Amino acid sequence: MTVTDAPTGRRVCVVGDALAAGVGDPKALGWVGRVAARTPTEVPPIAVFPLGVPGESTAGLLGRWRQETALRFADGADNRLVVAPGHADLAAGLSTARSRLNLANVLDDAESRGVPAFVVGPPPTLDQALNPRIGELAEAFADVSQRRRVPFVDCFAPLVGHDQWYSDLAGGDGVHPGQSGYGLVAWLVLHGGWHEWLGVPRDQ
Repeated sequence: MTVTDAPTGRRVCVVGDALAAGVGDPKALGWVGRVAARTPTEVPPIAVFPLGVPGESTAGLLGRWRQETALRFADGADNRLVVAPGHADLAAGLSTARSRLNLANVLDDAESRGVPAFVVGPPPTLDQALNPRIGELAEAFADVSQRRRVPFVDCFAPLVGHDQWYSDLAGGDGVHPGQSGYGLVAWLVLHGGWHEWLGVPRDQ
């Protein structure tokens, strides 16, 4: 960790693909901004840093997360990691076993560094031929997380038959949602153990 002006609060880095950066949201909030807005940040202070890379596979995520977070984590702070892998592993030709191993290595490395982790799985797209494979990938990520007692938010099963989700995707590129879709993902995260993981009360 290289940052010296550490607050006495928490720094949360969110690594993932373009969904972590809110691509497609006209409000430029994405699900990360919406979750942060519903998270009490006064006591303790909480800073959230979205670090999305378009089309990033778990191999890319594994290769960069330590360097990226080191620029934002701080000695003396309560540093935390949110891992939000998309479905780019499928296009990259990675096997499910390799995807599992990449995520496992990230989570194990984070644990060894004393950084609590939280995983947000990939949502479905408009491509009905691709969705079953995304579902399998989401299940693999869930299993890796649960074996390590890391909170996992399933964004696939709740959204794969959701009319509003598909309607929002149809208004864009079929992969990245707009305001409504990001709101749905944010709701899943906020009701998927987020506050408990951070140790803060729910925003009423």
